[in-house]
Parts: sequence; structure tokens; C-alpha cells
Amino acid sequence: MTGIGSRTGGETMHVPPGWVRDGAGRLLAAGRPVAELADAHGTPLFVYDGALVEARVRAFRAAMPQGLRLHYAVKANPMPELLARVAPLVEGFDVASGGELGHARAAGMAGGQIGFAGPGKRDWEIEAAVREGALLQVESAGELARVRAIAQRLGRPARVALRVNPPFRLRGSGMHMGGGASPFGIDAAEVPAVLAALDGSGLIFEGFHLFAGSQNLDWQALAAMSAHSIALVAELAAHAPAPPRLVTLGGGFGVPYFPADRPLDVAALGAALSRQLAARPPVLGATHFAFELGRWLVAEAGIYLTRVVDRKRSAGQTFLVTDGGLHHQLAATGNLGTVVRRNYPLALADRAGGPVEQVNVVGCLCTPLDRLGDRVWLPEARPGDLIAVFMAGAYGRTASPEGFLGHPPAGERLVG
Repeated sequence: MTGIGSRTGGETMHVPPGWVRDGAGRLLAAGRPVAELADAHGTPLFVYDGALVEARVRAFRAAMPQGLRLHYAVKANPMPELLARVAPLVEGFDVASGGELGHARAAGMAGGQIGFAGPGKRDWEIEAAVREGALLQVESAGELARVRAIAQRLGRPARVALRVNPPFRLRGSGMHMGGGASPFGIDAAEVPAVLAALDGSGLIFEGFHLFAGSQNLDWQALAAMSAHSIALVAELAAHAPAPPRLVTLGGGFGVPYFPADRPLDVAALGAALSRQLAARPPVLGATHFAFELGRWLVAEAGIYLTRVVDRKRSAGQTFLVTDGGLHHQLAATGNLGTVVRRNYPLALADRAGGPVEQVNVVGCLCTPLDRLGDRVWLPEARPGDLIAVFMAGAYGRTASPEGFLGHPPAGERLVG
């Protein structure tokens, strides 16, 4: 078995650990050549290695304080088989729609272990969550009033936590989710008044939910965020009708997509969290804490396979035109919140070695935005060859405009 090398602009790309080649240079997934999967199921094709996901969960458990709960953010990848694989490994699923609630239940996750966030919950979604016994992470005073009215109409108890928009931001975050005007959560200064409205409401207060940012590789920034969050919920708990049973500290664990990125030091973060939780205020003494993670658990465990259908030269550059593209893997083309486009790691999957050349890897769509790799170095590829785009386990197929231009959807397979 050998590792995988891939270059862009002269730099070595970050290829996730766990992806190797056999003696013939073929890329393997769970010990099987991915070319065999592509031949059997067609391309484009997402392949997820379940063993790599399980290894990630073990790494979290080893690094984090004992008793810290792990919730999976379904939005990262809702493939049914993957959800069923993850369900017994974590303490809960976090969902953001009625559809995801249904996916979570179909995967075997108990209703009481599901948290439902999102700023635009419709009445039918709230009703479904109440019927399932899910924890509604309430985003506004108006939403709380609707939850109360629906629960009274159904004659069923509703479990609620308040999502707090904190007065601080997660430094170095790829996407900010708090710390200013936001559709997400209740401004911290307004939370005491909303907590007062819970008194006598008949709703079951469970705790607080915070999520300050995402895709962060700085363990010190994440540790500072958790310290600020713990201090904030301790202040807010003084206004609550009961001590918080659960506090979700968000997530935001990043993964290294690009050559200059360095993996998150989860051991250092876990040590900092251990100290913080050991010293937490007495009002939080019986509180359980959780992280909601998606990308960090599954991104590196997935690849996107696409086949070369044409090779052409234009103005001195070589283009490999594939049967895939941004309609399946939008993030890899730089069109999902990226300011400056950078290449995701990719490689020729059927073989390794031999002379390399600089090429542009593009998709099949009629738009110049459909670029999977700009000026990357690969062994010489011809029509029929298979290209693997890494970091495809999170925010891939379901985060992409799959219906754009009427091309067929990509397949998905869970292996390992």
C-alpha cells in the first residue's frame, strides 16, 4: 500500500489520511479499487468509507473529556446508509428541517435524541418535532409562542432549548454564525425575557444551544469560544425556570482542504475543554455538554469519482472534461461560500506514476464556473480515465444544484 501524492501550482495537496493505493497504483476504498466501484455503479459517484468515519468518532472520544456528548449534524451528509452507520456511534442527531427529522428517525435515531434547529421552522415541522419528542432549539420569541400553541393544541409536552446568538464571534471561522445581527438564535441580551416567558408555559425547558462559527482549524480559538460560551450560559441559567440539562457548544471543527491548512489539534482542544468543564460554575454542575459536528466527522471519508470524457487543448492549456461537475460537488468548484477559488485535492484514480502534466479539470456544464481543478499536476490522462476529488464526504451532493441543466444525479455508495 502507498500514499497518494497530488500537486497544485507546485504545492503538495492535502490528501486525507486513510486513502491509499495498491501495488498497481490503483486508489482503494476499504481495500477495494475505486475503479471497480465506478465500473459497477457508473459515474459520477460519491464513495464514503464508513471505517474512516468510525475512526474519526474514536479520535473524538479519545481527545475529549469523558462524558462530553457527540451529536452528528445531518446537513453535512444525509445519505441514509451513512446515517444508519453513524446513529449508534453518537448520542444524538441535529437536524434543520422536517425532511432531516424524517431521515434521522428512518436511520434509527430515537426522537428524544434529536435536536431540531433552524430559523424558519414551519408549523407542520414543529408539530412533527413535538410528536416525535425531539428537542426544539428555539430561535426567537415568536417561534417559542408558536411552539407553545402547537403543543397545547396537540395536548403533548414540547421540549425546548433556547438557541443563543452570542455577543462574540469564533475567531478564524470560515463562516460566522453569531456575534452580530443574525437570523440564528436569540440575542443574548434578550434571552432573560424569553426565559421568563417559559414560566407557566407548560413547555419543558432543557437548556441552551450556541453555534458561533464553522470550519475552524485553530484549537485555541475554539477553546476560547467554549470558555466564553460556558460563562455566558452560566449567567443566563440564573434566569431559567430550571437548571439547564443540556448545553450544546456548537461545533465548527475544521478540516484541511488546501495546502497551507493544518489539521485541527483535537488533543489540545480536548485538554482545554477538560479544564474548563472541571472549573464550571455550580449552576452548571449537573449539566451535560455536547458538540454538534458534521464536516469534521465525514468530509475526509468521502471521494467524488468522475470520468474523463474529452481531452482538449486551448490557448496552450490542456483541459480534461469530465462527466461530473458543480451540479454534484459545488464546494470543490469554489462556488459554495469561497471568496478565492482554490483546488480541492484530486488525483488520477486508476493508476499512479509516470510523466506528469499540468491540466485543468472541468465538468460537463455550460458555465465557466464548472472547474474542479485549475493548473493541477496529474499523470497524463485520456478519455475513460477516472479522477477522484477528495474531501467529498460533507456538503457534496445535497449541497449542490443537482437539477441544474438536467444532468442525471450522482450515485452514492457506502463501503467499509
